[in-house]
Amino acid sequence: MKLSTEHIAVAYHDQNIIEDMNIEIPDGVITSIIGPNGCGKSTLLKAMSRIMKPSQGAVYLSGRNIHEMKTKEVAKEMAILAQSPDIPQTLTVSQLVSFGRYPHRRGAGRMTAEDKEAVEKAIEDTGMMEFKDRTLDALSGGQRQRAWIAMALAQETEVMLLDEPTTYLDMAQQLEILELLESLNKKEERTIVMVLHDLNHAARFSDHLIAMRDGTAEHIGSADEVISKPVLRKVFGIDAYVVEDPRTKKPVCMTYDLVGRHLESVPDKEDSQTMANA
Repeated sequence: MKLSTEHIAVAYHDQNIIEDMNIEIPDGVITSIIGPNGCGKSTLLKAMSRIMKPSQGAVYLSGRNIHEMKTKEVAKEMAILAQSPDIPQTLTVSQLVSFGRYPHRRGAGRMTAEDKEAVEKAIEDTGMMEFKDRTLDALSGGQRQRAWIAMALAQETEVMLLDEPTTYLDMAQQLEILELLESLNKKEERTIVMVLHDLNHAARFSDHLIAMRDGTAEHIGSADEVISKPVLRKVFGIDAYVVEDPRTKKPVCMTYDLVGRHLESVPDKEDSQTMANA
């Protein structure tokens, strides 16, 4: 199921945030959008998810302009998890996840056996069965995020969009959420698009990266192509030392400084690989 943008521009109060952007999201992989604050990452995600309408151009889902589709049609094909969802914290996990069945239900009718099965599966797949009767305010940050992801899973869409899914979580909780998304992608081949701030998380868990700056896509490619000294210099304005993680074989930004400042000599990725092979 192809998700793409064609010459889109998005503006806030007559100020362009994104200009003339063409993006194609690969099917069945994890794509992360990275870039400095204010570069338009979340705006791009909102435009692709139909939350915001481009001032020019169009967003296409399986060849159809999403702004010409009915809301339920879009929701059957694409789930969106916003950064700070606004919903009563007194809901139980099961109640929250059941909202994911809205696109598949007729009017205000009761949930069918198929709906209930989808809810149970989503709760089980996210490891939340023991918490399904707990209210959201009784959960940890990581558990709440799993509950939200379960709601998105219950929509049974091929595409999931997530805006900074690890925000406000501690290191272990961040890893749990990203490993969960990676598992869902591999098991069910769901297309996942997410905005991330942590470069090393983006490199480790993504197959495809979009590096943005000033409302444009500066560089698109694999982790090896994007998490590199020249790209990070251009996008973030930093001099970075990048090495290869010995466990994942993915690039890791070990240390960095602002462009123009001197760092002690630390081997970058190519140098460390040469040393490893020596």
